[in-house]
Formats: sequence, C-alpha cells, structure tokens
Amino acid sequence: MKFVDEATIRVEAGAGGKGCISFRREKYVPFGGPDGGDGGDGGTIWAVADPNLNTLADFRFNRAFRAERGGDGEGSNCRGGNGADLDVPMPLGTLVYDQGTDELIGELTYIGQRIKLAQGGFHGLGNVRFKSSVNRAPYKATKGSPGEARDLRLELSLMADVGLLGLPNAGKSTLLAAVSAARPKIADYPFTTLYPQPGVVAVGPLRSFVMMDIPGLIEGAATGAGLGIRFLKHIQRTRLLLHLVDILPPDGSDVVGNIQTINAELRQFSEELAGRDQWLVFNKIDQLSPDEARALAEKAVKKLKWKGRWFMISGVSRAGLDELLNEVMDWVQVHAPKAAPQRLGEPDAAAVEADVPAEAVVAARRAKARPKSKVAAKPAQPRKAAKATRSPPAKKSAAGKAAKPVTAGKAKKRAQRVKSASAARPAARRAKPAVKKKR
Repeated sequence: MKFVDEATIRVEAGAGGKGCISFRREKYVPFGGPDGGDGGDGGTIWAVADPNLNTLADFRFNRAFRAERGGDGEGSNCRGGNGADLDVPMPLGTLVYDQGTDELIGELTYIGQRIKLAQGGFHGLGNVRFKSSVNRAPYKATKGSPGEARDLRLELSLMADVGLLGLPNAGKSTLLAAVSAARPKIADYPFTTLYPQPGVVAVGPLRSFVMMDIPGLIEGAATGAGLGIRFLKHIQRTRLLLHLVDILPPDGSDVVGNIQTINAELRQFSEELAGRDQWLVFNKIDQLSPDEARALAEKAVKKLKWKGRWFMISGVSRAGLDELLNEVMDWVQVHAPKAAPQRLGEPDAAAVEADVPAEAVVAARRAKARPKSKVAAKPAQPRKAAKATRSPPAKKSAAGKAAKPVTAGKAKKRAQRVKSASAARPAARRAKPAVKKKR
C-alpha cells in the first residue's frame, strides 16, 4: 500500500430533527391540549485512534463523512430518535487541522483516544414546549439546528523511540532490516527509501523499542533538493537520533563534512530537533580492518570535537550491533516519558493494583480538585474537661428551691420508718376482700 502522510477531508455532522405540532384528540377528553414532541439530536463525528492503521491512504478515496440527522418529533409527546454518531478511524500520530483557520483541533497520541471533529445539531422543539396560561393551543414548533461542517487537513507524524539520520546509502535501511522484522527496499543507488519505515527492535524479553528510518538527506534539502525535508517531521516524536555515517564513502567525500551537512539541514528544519540527543554511528566497518576503522572514527570525532557517544557497527556482518542495541534500550528505559496525568472519571492504575474501588478514587480526586473557600475555617475548640472535685448541680424541687443532698444516715432512718409502718397495719386491712359469686 502506498504511504500517505497528508490528506484533506470534509466532515458534516447531522442536523437536529424538527419539532412537531400536534394536539391530543381523544373521545371524552375535551380540550386535550398540545402534545407535539421534540425532534432528535444530530449525530456527531469523532476521530478515533486505531492502532491497526499506519497510513492515511484510505482518505485518498473517501474524503467526505456525514453523520446521521436526528428524527422528527411526533404526536403523543413522542420524541424523535437521535442520529447515530460517526467514528472515523485514524492512525496514531495524526494531527487534525482546520483547513480554513489552520487551527490545530487535536492530536491522536494513545489507543482509543477520541477527538470531536463536528458537533451534531440541537433538536427542534415541539408545540408542547410553548403552551402557557395565555396560549393553551400553540401552533408553533422549531426546526433543529444544522450540524457543523468543516474542511480538515490531516497530517501523520509516525511515533517512534529512535530515528535514523544520514546521507543516502549510509546503511539505514540495512540496519533496520538487520535488527527488526521490517523489510525496507535495499539497493546500491541513492534514494532507495522513499517514505518512512518503522520497525520494532526486540532486545530481550519484554525489552523492545521502535526505530524509524526516513529517506536520506543531502545538501540543500531545506530548499527542496532531493526529497526535501518533508519526512523529517516523522522523527519529531523520537527521543534519540542515530546519525549513521559511511566510514568509507564511495565518492571519496570527507566524513566530517558529511556529518556537518546533515546537522546543518537538521538545524534549518528545527532548532529543537537539532538539540536532541544524537549518537554517531560509523557504519560499514567490515570494509576495513578493525584498527583502520577505529583510527578513522577517532580522527573524525576529534576533528568534530564531538562530546556525545559514538559507535562502530556493520549492518551486514552485525559487528557491534549487540552493544549498540543494548545501549539504546537502556537509554530509552531511563528516559521513558512520565505517565500522563490521570483524567477525572478514569480508573486509577494504583487503585486497580491495590484493589480499591475506582468510585472511591474518583470521589477523592474530585474532593481534592474542588476549589477551597477563601475564608479560612476556624479550628475546632477543644471541650473543657469537668473537674473531678466539682459535684454535679443539685436538682430543683417543684417549689423552685434546690433540694439538699441525701446522706447515708438519713436514708437508713427513712427505710426503718417505712418498715415499721407496714408491720403495724392490721392483717385484715392488708388482705383482699373475698368476691362473692353471683348465682
């Protein structure tokens, strides 16, 4: 399939459905009143990141996308159905621009990400919405609003960890084919690679990174020479640049001059990209003896006053590849990007590992994100403890005077008086009278 990294499309969201004018007509129900329902909302168009796509070639043929319109309202207060949303799959790394204003709408950077491209229209209102005490039979309804329509420009910037730079025939495609399952075109003439080629490099169990090969650069590429610098945007997402250099150029050119040419073109394209970490990789050392190859490499590094790291490899004999790949893998792991900030409403990874309900994590994050009041809350005053020597307040009698506390001696005398009085009562008085039965 042809590699396409730019495309232009048109998106048209669905319009809202019309409101209905209707009145209730039923036997034995006079003055039924209005019962016209609202229309449905129009469908919205979304861009969805699809990991199974790696090019924008599908948009060469299908350039127009239209979502479904909302259904019209009906009588008996029946609302129209909402139009179905339309999902447009796009590869990871796609940037969406408005064609008219050149505004960046969004960027697809992770699997399943959704970006709204066009909002569907709002539904129309039925006549039941307009009834009032002075207008009990409204003959009024509104139409749904039209959906958004816009022309969009799509640009694909492939995502990789490591990017390969160099002149044509520096051995970039050979290196990618030697360390990954990618099979780029390899030939003995310049500009064999016509479009970016990614490849996954597996160093060991659960250790891998993505390497990107781009077409070769020549002097004057910034002004349009060769294939220009159009494909340099595909390494803007890379974190490490491997600058491949032919240690013995077939045209007899200077190695140092070739390195300076590539860096100059890179600087004209982007100062930020030129300032990223860059390693020199001297390729095709199998054409010389180990001592001669090391002498040429050290001479070039000394003349350039190179302060970064440099390696010597051979893509054909695989000499030095293991050392290079292990060092790149360690660098990628050390400089791994930090985790993206957790969005409100998404489950927290730490909560999943700790088996904590996601609802509790979301509620705690919402409470933390709630803005605090400008008035500082007063600290709670501690309650004073009651003194141990202080007696409780005495109860008041019915007359309003405070009752004296009862001592142990007085309580004993009162009990003796009650006991003697109960013993002096006659037995006949204590006994219950017999109840005579009626015949």
